Amino acid sequence: MKNILFVLLCFIAQATTAQIKLEGVVKDTLGKPLELANVIALNKATNTLESYGITNNEGRFRLSLKKNTTYLLKVSYIGLATINDSLTTKEADITKNFAMKADNKLDAVQLTYEMPVTIKGDTIIYNADSFKNGSEKKLGDVLKKLPGVEVDDEGEITVEGKNVTKVMVEGKEFFDGDSKLATKNIPADAVDKVEVLKNSNEVGQLRGLGNDQDNVMINIKLKEGKKNFWFGEITAGLGPDERYIANPRLFYYSPEYSINIITDFNNIGAIPFTRRDYFKFSGGFRNTSRNTGTNFNVASSDIGFLTLQNNRAKSIDSKFGAANFSYSPKKTWDISGFAIYSGSRTELQQNNINNYIDESTPDEITETNTKQKSDLGLFKLSTSYKPNSNNQMDYDFFAKISKQSERQDFFSSLLGDIDENQSQNPYSINQNFNYYYTLNDNNIFAFEAQHLLQDEDPFYNAKLTQSDQFRFTDVLGLNTSQSFLDIAQDKRVKTYKFDARLDYWYVLNQKSNINITAGTTLSTQQFDSEIYQFLDSGSKLPLINPQGDVINDVKYNFSDTYLGVHYKLKSGKFTFTPGITAHAYSTKNVQFGSEFQETFTRFLPDLNVRLQLKNSENINFNYQMQTDFTDVNRLAEGVVFNNYNSLFAGNRTLENALSHNLNLSYFSFNLFNYTNIFAFLNYNKRVDPIRNRSQFLTIPGANPGDPDVLSTNSVSSPFNSNFADETFSANGRFERTFGKLKASIGGNFAVSKFTQEINGNKSVNESFTQSYRTRFSTNFRDAPNIEVGYNLTINEYDQGNNTNRFITNSPFVNVDAYFLKSFIFTADYSYNNYKSEERTINSYSFLKAELSYQKKDSKWEYTVSGTNLLNTKSLNQDNSNDFLTSTSEYFIQPRYVILSLKYNL
Repeated sequence: MKNILFVLLCFIAQATTAQIKLEGVVKDTLGKPLELANVIALNKATNTLESYGITNNEGRFRLSLKKNTTYLLKVSYIGLATINDSLTTKEADITKNFAMKADNKLDAVQLTYEMPVTIKGDTIIYNADSFKNGSEKKLGDVLKKLPGVEVDDEGEITVEGKNVTKVMVEGKEFFDGDSKLATKNIPADAVDKVEVLKNSNEVGQLRGLGNDQDNVMINIKLKEGKKNFWFGEITAGLGPDERYIANPRLFYYSPEYSINIITDFNNIGAIPFTRRDYFKFSGGFRNTSRNTGTNFNVASSDIGFLTLQNNRAKSIDSKFGAANFSYSPKKTWDISGFAIYSGSRTELQQNNINNYIDESTPDEITETNTKQKSDLGLFKLSTSYKPNSNNQMDYDFFAKISKQSERQDFFSSLLGDIDENQSQNPYSINQNFNYYYTLNDNNIFAFEAQHLLQDEDPFYNAKLTQSDQFRFTDVLGLNTSQSFLDIAQDKRVKTYKFDARLDYWYVLNQKSNINITAGTTLSTQQFDSEIYQFLDSGSKLPLINPQGDVINDVKYNFSDTYLGVHYKLKSGKFTFTPGITAHAYSTKNVQFGSEFQETFTRFLPDLNVRLQLKNSENINFNYQMQTDFTDVNRLAEGVVFNNYNSLFAGNRTLENALSHNLNLSYFSFNLFNYTNIFAFLNYNKRVDPIRNRSQFLTIPGANPGDPDVLSTNSVSSPFNSNFADETFSANGRFERTFGKLKASIGGNFAVSKFTQEINGNKSVNESFTQSYRTRFSTNFRDAPNIEVGYNLTINEYDQGNNTNRFITNSPFVNVDAYFLKSFIFTADYSYNNYKSEERTINSYSFLKAELSYQKKDSKWEYTVSGTNLLNTKSLNQDNSNDFLTSTSEYFIQPRYVILSLKYNL
């Protein structure tokens, strides 16, 4: 690997030094500089695109060209005649200026056909073929090579540092706009153009009325041969130890309708649909209380114990199937929807070392073997009716349903053997109705309503050997004459939530408008739970807690009625949007035969200020005061099990928290020198935050006179702290492209501070997380490409007298090559060194590689691929919560080698 890396770096250095610069200015016949003109250089000998540039606000351009080479230069600008010129380079840099003439008969489509990048207003259009080198297989491989575009390992897309909110294909949503399913499944050879839509709004009538500057969408334009025809691929593969993969993917697009079918069956640990993906699929619903200052989110325990990433599992067997469609019966009416199924069978093995914040509590070593089963289903049906430009009606129906179970064989150095079982079959149904009406150019209305029905039924069961360390025996009133302790908990949480808001915009002129918002949020939650014991006879023993009830029967009502006003004003390069919202809040919970109710009003201001320095450079400041509410899970005062080691009792008198949120951001994307810069600063201060008050139970001394010690068993309850929580975070990245080379450096910083109460003692807990990353990559068309980088992560936890620091060093190398016009080779290598301040805890490396062969014009592709080729056994992770700092070792899947065959439709 070192020798290969050395050869590639030498090749890169040689290629870089063999370049000269062509610079100049593009003007019109009046001598006015032309911004965003295209300049490209075609190598006459090979008839291939060698370099391209886009002029800046001064009309300047810069190209990197080979020495002693003849080029055809093309200069184009919408509405002006294209310039065709010839140039032969020598050994020195060249300066050359151009003056463009008007040509009103010019066809704009012909103008931009061969241009790698074209800018039309707020839309950037990338010609995908200008950036491909032949090694790309999926959309994500193409996007990574576009200037200003980044794709992370999870398939999330950012453009100029801003998250892409929606992915479309031929103007139609691809699985609710999900970026991961798009980047990892759409074939690269089907992509013709990538359109980046900045300042976007899904409702055309509302564009420009609010702050849309951070809304970015991507639309994929397909090659002509992929329209009105089925295209895609069918892949199947086998390996030793009965390993297999099967991935049929089919797509069809026409002006009237589209169909996408994606499947993935494998037992090699590739997770096509993760827990994160499941939660992210919100149905595309926008939060109706956005920008009002109220934060009331219904908590969900749905798949709370599922699913870890594939590199943290010992074995994963996945089955995934998804279908997406869109249909337009007429130009004014669109119907779309999708159905997704994901099933997984997972085995995990994990070792933990738990360092408790309270020094009187001994450290705990745990060993866990876990088996998980999950079957997840999602379904959405949407329709949109736009009879004319002044009216739009949308309706969405979205459902989630799942069946999940988990069995853990657990060993604790303090409690002995424990068997834990969890299961649940939750579901939720979300409905959404929107209506947008434009009375005239000055008066625009929007009505949005949502309804949520959520039903969760988590079941928990723990079986423990008799242990003097298990202090819940006294708290729960358990029958200790049994051969072992068999404790179970039933819980049921039902939520009904309705949101509605009406917005009115009065447009004063092109630079200012007034927005008035009226709305309400109404929620009802029913929380029921019971803890009981199974006896040796098989009968069920209801428990009676001397210190509190173990049965919950709670009804919680929340309402928020609000009226807000915002004023937007553009003045020069500044845009000011101040606002204030008045709220009337009411909360009521009924439990144990009594009622607790609270009503109050509050005025919440907010402010957004944007400084637009250039078309692609801005500074944005945002402030918002926010009221944070909890839901029924923290209000139910009956005792519930969090896990075998922790009981939780809610607090019906909890008050809301008030938070101040400040954000400062900077974005700059320069197509002249291909520099991309973004930076964020965030500060949050929460007053009267909800914290946990924890009591660790004592273990009596073994002999008379021996001191009592604290067990790991804790009973926690929430309270409003008198001390404010504070968090500060900063992150940024600098990226620069030099011809075929791209380099970037970035970092993240996060500091948090909060006060915790344990056994009556208050302690200030602080955490400081740092991560730094740098990478260097190439994008040669006729040579191997390499990406080298280095990641450094530092986690520091200061919890009272307990201080921990963990450092992870992670260099990596990625290689891809297209050679002999038939072979594609890719390899990804990373090394990880995980250590504390005292010692190295673990060092591990990952290597995966793939070699594919596909003869030109053949539909068949043959591939040999391997994962975890170095056969790494485990990896590590650290985390911190209210009670402890934990270091974990996860055992992962062994080496797998798969031989697969793919047929391209």
